[in-house]
Amino acid sequence: MVNNSISLHNKIKVWERDSGALHSVSESKSLVGSVLEWMPSGAKIAAVYYWKAEKKCPSLVFFERNGLERSSFSVNEEIDSTIEILKWNCNSDLLAAVVRCERYDSLKIWFFSNNHWYLKHEVRYSRQDGIRFMWDPTKPLQLICWTLGGQITIFSFVWVTAVMENSTALLIDGSEILVTPLSLSLVPPPMFLFNLRFPSAVRDIAFCSKSSKNHLAASLSNGCLCVVELPQTDTWEELEGKEFSVEASYSESAIGSFVHLVWLDSHVFVGVSHSGFRHSDCLLDTSSGKDGLPGYYLQEIELVCSEDHVPGLVTCSGWHAKRSNQISLEEPVIGIVPNVAKRYSVFVQFDGGKIFEYMSKLCITGGAPVPSLQVHENMRFLSSCPWMYVIPVGESGQSKSLLFGLDESSRLQVNGRILCNNCSSFSFYSNLADQVITHLILATKQDLLFIVDIDDVFHEQLEAKYGNFMPVIKKRNEEEKRNYINVCEKGARVLGVLHGDEAAVILQPTRGNLECIYPRKLVLSSIIHALIQGRFRDGLLMVRRHRIDFNVIIDHCGWQAFLQLASEFVRQVNNLAHISEFVCSIKKENIMETLYKNYVSLPCLKGAKVVEARNFEGFDANNKISSVLLAIRKALEEQVVESPARELCILTTLARSDPPALEEALKRIKVIREMELVGSDDAKRMSYPSAEESVKHLLWLSDSEAVYDAALGLYDLNLAAIVALNSQRDPKEFLPFLQELEHMPTLSMRYNIDLKLQRYEKALRHIIMAGDIYYADCMNLMKNNPELFPLGLQLITDPAKRRIVLEAWGDHLSNIKCFEDAAATYLCCTSLEKTLKAYRACGNWGGVLTVAGLIRLGKEEVVQLARELCEELQAVGKPGEAAKIALEYCGDVDGGVSLLVSARDWEEALRVAFMHRREDLISQVTDASLECANLLIGEYEEGLEKVGKYLARYLAVRQRRLLLAAKLQSDERSVNDGDYDTASEASSSFSEMSAYTKGTRKGSAASISSSTTSKARDMKRQRNKGKIRAGSPGEEMALVEHLKGMPLTAGAKHELKSLLISLVMVAKEHIARKLQRIGENFQLSQMAAVKLAEDAMSSDIIDEQAHSLDHYILKVREEVQHLDTLSWRSKVLISP
Repeated sequence: MVNNSISLHNKIKVWERDSGALHSVSESKSLVGSVLEWMPSGAKIAAVYYWKAEKKCPSLVFFERNGLERSSFSVNEEIDSTIEILKWNCNSDLLAAVVRCERYDSLKIWFFSNNHWYLKHEVRYSRQDGIRFMWDPTKPLQLICWTLGGQITIFSFVWVTAVMENSTALLIDGSEILVTPLSLSLVPPPMFLFNLRFPSAVRDIAFCSKSSKNHLAASLSNGCLCVVELPQTDTWEELEGKEFSVEASYSESAIGSFVHLVWLDSHVFVGVSHSGFRHSDCLLDTSSGKDGLPGYYLQEIELVCSEDHVPGLVTCSGWHAKRSNQISLEEPVIGIVPNVAKRYSVFVQFDGGKIFEYMSKLCITGGAPVPSLQVHENMRFLSSCPWMYVIPVGESGQSKSLLFGLDESSRLQVNGRILCNNCSSFSFYSNLADQVITHLILATKQDLLFIVDIDDVFHEQLEAKYGNFMPVIKKRNEEEKRNYINVCEKGARVLGVLHGDEAAVILQPTRGNLECIYPRKLVLSSIIHALIQGRFRDGLLMVRRHRIDFNVIIDHCGWQAFLQLASEFVRQVNNLAHISEFVCSIKKENIMETLYKNYVSLPCLKGAKVVEARNFEGFDANNKISSVLLAIRKALEEQVVESPARELCILTTLARSDPPALEEALKRIKVIREMELVGSDDAKRMSYPSAEESVKHLLWLSDSEAVYDAALGLYDLNLAAIVALNSQRDPKEFLPFLQELEHMPTLSMRYNIDLKLQRYEKALRHIIMAGDIYYADCMNLMKNNPELFPLGLQLITDPAKRRIVLEAWGDHLSNIKCFEDAAATYLCCTSLEKTLKAYRACGNWGGVLTVAGLIRLGKEEVVQLARELCEELQAVGKPGEAAKIALEYCGDVDGGVSLLVSARDWEEALRVAFMHRREDLISQVTDASLECANLLIGEYEEGLEKVGKYLARYLAVRQRRLLLAAKLQSDERSVNDGDYDTASEASSSFSEMSAYTKGTRKGSAASISSSTTSKARDMKRQRNKGKIRAGSPGEEMALVEHLKGMPLTAGAKHELKSLLISLVMVAKEHIARKLQRIGENFQLSQMAAVKLAEDAMSSDIIDEQAHSLDHYILKVREEVQHLDTLSWRSKVLISP
């Protein structure tokens, strides 16, 4: 409320709503006008100051509720202008006012951001219209205007981000456009690089950057059209802080005010104009339609500049505009975007999401019809999308357009299908080299940022990779696999991106400042793109800047392929510090398949050709680290001039090899040290670092103990001392040892060094070369390291010494229970006694008796030895071999036949008995064979009975389990809406029971048993494994395993066949026939039972007729007719 005092000074007073008490009073000022508007949020009160006495235009002033003045800004109109109406929108972020000037009334809309008020829109009316307006009470971006003539206009505003394809930000502020190239500097508004000033407020703009030319078109609130040609972006730094005044373009006929502008080419653009409305006809006769009918028109404007453009300067005047075509539109246009897949073509979106294509006459040849709008039903949106963008995609060599649109319901659509239901803003990233769009940057209402591959959008693979663009993390270890970024501030929107190598996303929080982030997915994409193009220096710098693993440079197309590129890599980088950093970061793993597998997909990996190691001499095809470092080392030697830094870099490659090539590195240091000892001051010496510096560098990269051992391994005691001193070791630890070595003969010194380094082969060579006086040390070395015996035999030529070595080797083999090898070794040195013992220890009775012949034992001694061997073989369960010794060496026919019977070698036993014509032995073999046949018949009959029982039990258990499972499934269906936890518990209980478990379920205390009880239970399970326990959970499997474990073995078949032949020989054909029949029935029954059980296991239904043993026996009998399964049978004994 305004209080007018007698002195014409005004105050603003605020009263409490409830009590009516005076809350605050502002200072008394004569400047305050009569228009007041309180912000709906209650934070500010807007008032008007008039400065006519100071000859200034009016300004808007903001007071806090306590009456204190907070801020103000000028309306930038005439001095005599007045503010008639002042209103806030329902969100309190937009302020609109009607400003009455001498020639027109102006509706202005301001927006506050980053402590600055921007004039974002201005509409001019004639003074006779008496313009009035109001904000929609529920829609913050909808404004309703009406005139005294009865014309009502509804303005529906949308926020459009003016960040162009080349990352140039354009900001409208009244009659100025603030220009900031974000690729040069991330300057937040209201700051800028330079600004363009126009004759009146800017309503709409269009920017074009083609063929190294930048053009800007602006439609003004006074109906004029302005065009500006800007120099190349590289020269914009020279324009910092400058202001350029832009003149209106000249046109022979009135063009009108545009709602939408879009460039077709650098000198042709298309716009939507409106005529027949009071706010468009207040100053100019812009009725461009035929017969002056009100409506919207699509106009194509051609531009010509009468002034020559000077490179590096801004062309702000001399532009002539000519309307080349005009089409009447039946309804308002939502948006226009250029068709990037076709030149001189644009997509026009009408209300409801309908998409039409307009083609300029410039792209129509021959007798084509007049340009018109062609409908595209396949690209239609599901609703009106104020934010629209089109990108090209290529498939099979053909270019296709993807039309993206975002509606006010946060639905991101593309070509008629919905990509995301909660999108707040989006943008696109290209690699800048060929302007190919590769990624969609999408921010959601949950303040999450997604980086989406365009290929996934094109091939509709979003659901599998991104879900519904919601942060769903099922497991804690899956957080690393998430494909989104948490936005830094709530409500931040994607403003644009920095394309190419920058790979940055620019966000603008609600407070108006700018934030720049570098998503890893974009960074990796830009790095890999640079590497594929061969720009290794740029790729390395990006890796260092963004702290990406250096192995990307190697693994992006396979390390074998990098070997060919190492020389070019070193040449481009040309920075030894960077190369050393790269060398120290090489890993064995392929990080593109581990660390970064969720960020980038590499088609180049599929097409990368593996370079064979034979194409590169000295490369290990299976060692990534050593091969790459060898290639880098060779490139350094070829590409880089000799210098101390180069030598240190080469030492780094040697130290980082796998395994570290410390000896080679120390050899290079040894060369440097020798040059220092010579005292040469030539240029070559100056191109190397000092030996001490090189040693320190090597010690910094490697383990000091390993370097010291490598120095000792070169047998250079002085170098070893230098290494030990620089590794800060106590001289008492190494100096006495080095002094002791120094006083030794050369070969003895090397032998002791090799022993210390556990290089036993070299030690053996050196000690043998030292002479016979060290022969004892040589033997001790081989005895302590038995793997040296072959090398010792190769190096020692004296026959006597070779026999000693062989005998020692044989003793070692005997000690480790390798008796066969020991016996052969003893034979080489003619140690027959030890050979005999070795053969006897391994049970080789043939070898024992052969060696006995070599020793020339007496007959009685040989017989005694044979009897001992026979007893030993019987004890170890080899009666067949014992029988052979008894018959051949002992002449014991009775004992031999008895042993053959024990071995069940019936045919051989009969042969021996008949050979000696011993009726008693023949009768003994006959009786034994009959007894064995009867025993086997009983066993096979018992086996047949067991097979039948096991199979019947299995089928019963299986049938019962299937019935219970069906009943449980039926019960679960009937309680779908019941207690889930109870059902789950019951299911878990059932899974632990067999079909016959009556079920006693213990409480939670049962799970808290002691570890001792658990171990005892496990041991009991191991003992009971293989037993069939009725009602146990594993009864079915145990029954099947028992059936599978009952077949005839190969040995049993051989014995059975021998027994059948023997029975026939002794005229016991009926017994043989019976035995063969019972054995055959048992084998077929066992095979049929196993097959039946396996079929029943894979079936959910048990059919008594189909799953019967007799049925399966017939099937198995037919299957094995032509197999070797029943080869033990005799055909003459087969029953008809």
